[in-house]
Amino acid sequence: MIGVEEIKRIIPHRHPILLVDRVLSVEPGARLTALKAVTAAEPCYAGVPDEADHGYPPSLLIESWAQAAVLLSVWEQPNPDVLAGKVELAGAINDIRFERPVHPGDVLRHEVRMVRAVADTAILAGATTVDGDAVMSVGHFVVALRPIEVLGPAPEPVA
Repeated sequence: MIGVEEIKRIIPHRHPILLVDRVLSVEPGARLTALKAVTAAEPCYAGVPDEADHGYPPSLLIESWAQAAVLLSVWEQPNPDVLAGKVELAGAINDIRFERPVHPGDVLRHEVRMVRAVADTAILAGATTVDGDAVMSVGHFVVALRPIEVLGPAPEPVA
């Protein structure tokens, strides 16, 4: 099991967008299980009236699962500095199904499995549960690693 400090040595995400709290298990190149505790102190709840629904935004649920997927895809070649080395780029994500809302107090359990890896690109799939109940499933998620130098501004056209 590894916590936030170790996670930050693998991927470049930092507060407030680091949305994985702990990795419970990992089989490099095959599967990973991670946790994220949803709390009422999340930045997404700032200014939300007490009487409003405090459902966790689906976009953050997807982002949290995707961070677990990125952890699996770069486990053996970590890159905690987004300005150096290879940058993790999210490609396509499809076949997402939401089963029920998530609320403060829920602990997300992300299960990620490697479908296929070719060179610096990985296809992953998996699901998220809370207390054993399905919350979300992801059919496919593509992560591509690209050198930072190829992602800079396009060169000026030659006149």
